[in-house]
Amino acid sequence: MNQLHTPKASRNQETGRLSFMESVSPSRSCRLARGGLSRRYARRVIPPVSIFRSTACTFSTVPALKKTALSVTSAALLSVFLVGPASAVSQDTTDDEPKPPTGMSQVGGAQLGRSGTQVNLGAGAPVLPKNLTGRSWMVSDAETGDVLASHNPHWRLPPASTLKMLFADTVMQAPALQPKTREYTVQDADLADLGEGSSLVGVKEDLPYTVHDLWLGVFLRSGNDAVHVLASMYGGVPKTVTDMQAHAEELQALDTTVVSPDGYDAPNQVSSAYDLTLFARSGMQKADFREYCATATAQFPGEQKKGKERESFGIQNTNRLLTGADGVTAYKGIAGVKNGYTTHAGNTFTGVAERNGKVLLVTVMNPSSDETHAVYKEAASLLDWGFAAGGKVTPVGELVPPRSADTGTGTGKGAQADKPAANKGGNGPGTTKAAADTGGSGGVGIALGIAGGALVLVAGAAFLVNRRWPLPDLVRRLPRR
Repeated sequence: MNQLHTPKASRNQETGRLSFMESVSPSRSCRLARGGLSRRYARRVIPPVSIFRSTACTFSTVPALKKTALSVTSAALLSVFLVGPASAVSQDTTDDEPKPPTGMSQVGGAQLGRSGTQVNLGAGAPVLPKNLTGRSWMVSDAETGDVLASHNPHWRLPPASTLKMLFADTVMQAPALQPKTREYTVQDADLADLGEGSSLVGVKEDLPYTVHDLWLGVFLRSGNDAVHVLASMYGGVPKTVTDMQAHAEELQALDTTVVSPDGYDAPNQVSSAYDLTLFARSGMQKADFREYCATATAQFPGEQKKGKERESFGIQNTNRLLTGADGVTAYKGIAGVKNGYTTHAGNTFTGVAERNGKVLLVTVMNPSSDETHAVYKEAASLLDWGFAAGGKVTPVGELVPPRSADTGTGTGKGAQADKPAANKGGNGPGTTKAAADTGGSGGVGIALGIAGGALVLVAGAAFLVNRRWPLPDLVRRLPRR
């Protein structure tokens, strides 16, 4: 089994590309004691220009007038839903390709549990890109949580190194890994259980590394060696796996089963495009996570020769949409987050990008295309579509909030989403059709069905606008110099 390999370092991130966050590391001019951050952490980052106010990781409120407008709009869309059902476009597949299971999870909305491509195109909306071959994909609004389009988003598939997003989101802020200048000397046991063919950043036994060093190794080189050392510092791999699973359940990422913290192929280890998107969205609430996943190049500690200053070597992010490496065009506004590959999972990718004040998340899993770097090209085409489709499509579902953020009745939003469509609000055409079908054959029944559907949509709209989860401190891409 071979995991992600590092691209050639011949095309580093060009001047003018930036991180979504100011560096949270000390500046290169500072001098720290041995083990601290130093000149070797120089990275190509340009100070960002903020477009959003920094906010706490909570759901903002919306003025009553805006709520009313949204509610009226939702009710007005009802008649459109009745005469124009949701589009479900199936991809061409060969008989020998795996098929998505029936009865997939409905977390986030009933339409997300359907197989095939789901999109509700409105007037003037662009059609989806052609030749999308991913077994599963999804494009979402990172701020509102609206899922703009999906294809088998709850299909449980091997995640490869994209699972490292959950690893980082789970352990990054743990006291055992603070501060980032903390130094740790690697032991033989820390690297004993690496899978054959694992992607490595080059961590060596009996040498010291800071937590900052190791996170650079995780995000830039997808280093399983760095993951295992951090897991050892955290309390061991078994504890890390247990806590990752618990955190996935807290995020309502219920398609995910964690077996190894690095995403290496393991029996029963699965996730989904929906869950990977939740991991990215949660991780992007953390400043350090944003910094590391948006870093294009860095220096990593190398050998230590007696009597000489320790050597370092350059590493480059394996996310080709960030670096523009190996013939892939760097995506305008990209800011991470994580790519992956194993022989069992194929290529996987989750990315976040900002354009004209809109922030989108995209996940693509295991494209079947023979085109080189298809996962990046399909992700880029979905981002392009999502930016063009803003305000012109009706969401097919939503990204649910964490259980602890639920401000409703005390039951998780995901649990509500698993109920039949007729019992939920805000799930688009599926809910409307169910309401209309229960009204009988007479005019009164139809009228009651329409009225009931409108009330459900109005209630759903009012509920959703109070569950907005903004991403703090995202910035525009600076113009080329």
